[in-house]
Amino acid sequence: MTKENNGINQQNRNYTAEDIQVLTGLEPVRKRPGMYIGSTGPKGLHHLVYEVVDNSVDEALAGICDTITVTIFKDNSVKVTDNGSGIPVEIHPQTGKSTVETVLTILHAGGKFNNGAYKVSGGLHGVGVSVVNALSEWLVAKVRRNGKEYMQKFERGHAITDLEIIGDSDETGTSIHFKPDKEIFDTIEFNFETLETRFREIAFLNKGIKIILEDERTGKTKKFHYEGGIKSFVEYINKNKTPIQKEIMYFEGEKDQVIVELALQYTDGYSENIYTFANNINTIEGGTHLSGFRTALTRVINDYGRKYGYIKEKDENLIGEDTREGLTGILSVKLLEPQFEGQTKSKLGNSEVRGIVESLVYDFLSAYLEENPKDGKIILEKAIASQRAREAARKARDLTRRKSLLESTTLPGKLADCQEMGMDTEIYLVEGNSAGGSAKQGRDKRFQAILPLRGKILNVEKARLDRILSSEEIKTMITAFGTGIGEDFDISKLRYGKIILMTDADVDGAHIRTLLLTFFFRYMRELIDNGHIYIAQPPLYKVAKGKKEYYVYSDEELEKLLDEIGRTNYTIQRYKGLGEMNPEQLWETTMNPETRTLLKVTLEDAVTADEVFSTLMGDKVQPRRKFIQENAKYVKNLDI
Repeated sequence: MTKENNGINQQNRNYTAEDIQVLTGLEPVRKRPGMYIGSTGPKGLHHLVYEVVDNSVDEALAGICDTITVTIFKDNSVKVTDNGSGIPVEIHPQTGKSTVETVLTILHAGGKFNNGAYKVSGGLHGVGVSVVNALSEWLVAKVRRNGKEYMQKFERGHAITDLEIIGDSDETGTSIHFKPDKEIFDTIEFNFETLETRFREIAFLNKGIKIILEDERTGKTKKFHYEGGIKSFVEYINKNKTPIQKEIMYFEGEKDQVIVELALQYTDGYSENIYTFANNINTIEGGTHLSGFRTALTRVINDYGRKYGYIKEKDENLIGEDTREGLTGILSVKLLEPQFEGQTKSKLGNSEVRGIVESLVYDFLSAYLEENPKDGKIILEKAIASQRAREAARKARDLTRRKSLLESTTLPGKLADCQEMGMDTEIYLVEGNSAGGSAKQGRDKRFQAILPLRGKILNVEKARLDRILSSEEIKTMITAFGTGIGEDFDISKLRYGKIILMTDADVDGAHIRTLLLTFFFRYMRELIDNGHIYIAQPPLYKVAKGKKEYYVYSDEELEKLLDEIGRTNYTIQRYKGLGEMNPEQLWETTMNPETRTLLKVTLEDAVTADEVFSTLMGDKVQPRRKFIQENAKYVKNLDI
C-alpha cells in the first residue's frame, strides 16, 4: 500500500517500545473469556484470528505493511504472517521484559491506546494479541526486525522460552502461530467461509492491501486484493443486479481527523443495500455516520429535484426511503476513538461524526449531480416512481387496516389459530391444502396455529411494496403475524414466538421456502434477526421392519439405519410430499416439540445473504445457473 493513498498520519516507522502502553495481566481472560472475545462458541474462536489480523491491518493503515497471509493447519492451529515493521524487541521501560513478551502477556499492552504509532485502528474489542495468547494451548511468535529473526514460545499465556535470535533476516514483519485451547472453546474447528467473508471485507475496505487465506486441511487458497477498494465492493454486491448508472459515485474526504469514504450506485431493484463500517468494523446497527449520510442524500436529491423542476412547487418532498430505493452503497469512516453502542456493540455512537459525514457527503453529491445531469435524471425519476409506489402502498395498507376494523374477526378465514397467546405459540406456514388439512388435524391446538398457503407466493425481489401488498397470500400472512409491514412494522405486536415454514422436501417446496425467506429478508428482517423464523424438517423416508417403524431424515441416516437393522425383509417409503403423511405421522415426525427437528434461520452476514437472494431471485439467469451448478453437490433428494 502506498503512503499517499491512505490519508492517515504517518508516524509509522517510529513504532518503538515507548509506543506500547501497559494496562493489566492476563489472569482475568481465562476466567471470563466471554468478556474479552464475546463468546467461547464459533464467533469467539474466529475472533482470535481477527484480533491478530487487525494488528497487521493497523500497520497497513499506517502505510507499513501490504501483505497478510493467514494459514489454517490440519491441527486447527492458525498462523498470521505480515510484512510490517515487526513487533519491537527492545526491553520495555515499564515491564523490564522484551516488548514482544509484553505485548503477548499483558492485557491491553498495544500500540492502539495512545496517539503514538498508529492513528486509526480496527479491533472491536481492541483487546490485542495477549488475549489470543491467553486463550491458546500454545503460541509461537516470530519477529523479523533489525536484520535478525527472533522467536518466543508461550503456553496458555505464559512464556516458556525467552526471546531468542534464531537467524538473520533482511525482511521485516511478524508471524503469530497459535492453537486455540480446547479447554476454553466449544469447538476449535475454523470455518473457511467465515474467515473468507471477513477478509474479503477487510481487503475491500483498505484498498491495496493483499490478504491470502490458505487452508492446509483442504488445499483451498483465496487471495483478496482490490485496488478499487470500496468501489470494487459495490461492484461485487451489484454483480447479479442491474445498475442503472454506468459509473459508481465515489468520494474520499477528511474533516476534523475523520476520514470518510463513500461508494454508491443505483440499480433497477427495489431494496436498499447500504453497508456501513467504522475502523473496518461492520456497524450492522448503523449509527451516527449512517444518519449523517441519509440526511445528506435526502437533502441533496430534494434540492436538485426542485432546482431542475423534477419536483414541482405543489409536490411534497421525497422522503429518505424514496431516495434510497435500489441503492447499493458502502460508507466507511476511520476515526481516532470510535465509541460502539447497541446490543452487539455494532452501532457507531460518536456524535461529532454525524455532522462531518453529512457536510462532506452533501458537498460531494451536490457537485456530482451538477456535473452528471444524466445520472441526476435517472436518480430523480427512480425516486419519484418510488414515492408514487409508496403512496399506493400506503393506500393499500390503509384499506387493509380499515377492512380489519370493519370485519368482526381480523384474522384470515383459512388460519386455524391456536388457543393460547404469547411467545410460546407457533404458526406453521404450510404449502397446499391437503398438507394443511393433515397439519390442522395433527397439531396441538393449544399452542400451534396453521396457515395453509395456496401455491407460490409473489417473488418480492422483482416487485415494489404496492404490488406486494396486492398479493392475497402475503396480505394473509401479514394479518396473521400481526406485525404490519414496511413503515408500520412493529415486532412487539408479533402474535407467535415461532414462524415455521413447512414445505415438501422437493424442488417446488424448496422454491416456496426461498420465496418466503426472500420476503422475510427484504420486508420483515427483524423476524430473522430476533430468531423467530424456523424451517420444519419432515422425514424423507419411512422404514418398516417387522412391527417397528422408523422415520429417517437423510440418506446418511438411512444407510446407518439399514446397517443397524439389517438389509433384509424391510419396506421403505419415500415421502414426496407432506400430504402423504396422515395427521398422526405428521405430528410425530414434524410437529411434536419432543421428537421433531427444527432448523433456525439465522443471518451471519448480510452481504452474503443479499448476494444469495439476488442470485436466486433476481433477473439474471447465468449467475443463478452457476450458483445452482456449484451448490448442487451439497443438495440431495432434488426431484428433478
